[in-house]
Amino acid sequence: MTIRLPAADGTLRTYEPRTEPLAVTPGTPFTSRTVFSAAHVVADPYADVSPDAPAAVDWEATLAFRRHLWSHGLGVAEAMDTAQRGMGLDWAGAAELIRRSAAEARAVGGRIACGVGTDQLTGGTLAEIRAAYEEQLAVVEEAGAQAVLMASRALAATATGPEDYREIYGHLLRQAAEPVILHWLGPMFDPALEGYWGSAGLDAATDTFLEVIAAHPDKVDGVKISLLDAQREVDLRRRLPRGVRCYTGDDFHYPQLIAGDDQGFSHALLGIFDPLGPLAAEAVRALDTGDVRGFRELLDPTVELSRHLFQAPTRFYKTGVVLLAWLAGHQEHFAMVGGLQSARSVPHLARAYALADGLGLFPDPKLAEERMKNLLSVYGVNQ
Repeated sequence: MTIRLPAADGTLRTYEPRTEPLAVTPGTPFTSRTVFSAAHVVADPYADVSPDAPAAVDWEATLAFRRHLWSHGLGVAEAMDTAQRGMGLDWAGAAELIRRSAAEARAVGGRIACGVGTDQLTGGTLAEIRAAYEEQLAVVEEAGAQAVLMASRALAATATGPEDYREIYGHLLRQAAEPVILHWLGPMFDPALEGYWGSAGLDAATDTFLEVIAAHPDKVDGVKISLLDAQREVDLRRRLPRGVRCYTGDDFHYPQLIAGDDQGFSHALLGIFDPLGPLAAEAVRALDTGDVRGFRELLDPTVELSRHLFQAPTRFYKTGVVLLAWLAGHQEHFAMVGGLQSARSVPHLARAYALADGLGLFPDPKLAEERMKNLLSVYGVNQ
């Protein structure tokens, strides 16, 4: 069987899907690395909502996907940008997601960390921004989850310099009940975060970031770096206080950063590990045995897919992630909160399908082929 896929040049090409998936099995958590998958949310396709209305979430399908990730030993990074925080999922929806997922994590023994931000605000004073962070931190801690202090659009818009960041983050770290993960999300993921940490230059921003950590090392479990700059992450990683982890958020260079070098390695908190979950778990288990070559042989071929999904404008990577979840049978539809399923072109989605199929990511390749053909038929691509 073959499928005709539209290419970026407007032509159709014939692709022959594979017939067998990659063989992977669920397993226990890892011993050499701490690995989180930032998980997407499943929309309720029957909800009568407009794109700017509060998100309507299919809770059972959303939680089922988290159980899938936990079954492979991965941690879940909840209510992060992969879950469309600020791009379809508002704070009320995120709070509900945090409570439900944290309860599910307790029930199955899964690891979970949840995003803490200020998205109940569109602007505000520094005092209001601090209060918004405090409200969200309380929700995450009451749910029994680890907190991820996410970058704040409101703070980026209001702060006048590095001192404002040191004051806000210092206050939050002092009151955090348990060590948190600090998240530095670059403007390629969210243009509103340009100049975060109070400086347009990344060297000065890095210094401020490290000053915040150095002042409260006992309250920082680790840092998640999402700048898509491997050397900058390595340089920053080498400057962290002892005991503070680096969680790579670099969806372009993750195999080399997780494998590490003779001076250290990165753990992982990655959006690409949503579609790659079982394969990524298989790779990390190879690393657990000291088999770096086996780890790279499994994970290196996935980079082409990841770079495709996260190509500019990077913030729309969620569309490809949800497409692959639908094709893999984790949900019954290709609909997204906020109507974001329309954010990528049909040739982009077709290439995502072919790359994922080539990696063996679909448990039922025939189902994935049929679903992709059905999607393409909506756009007039006859098979």
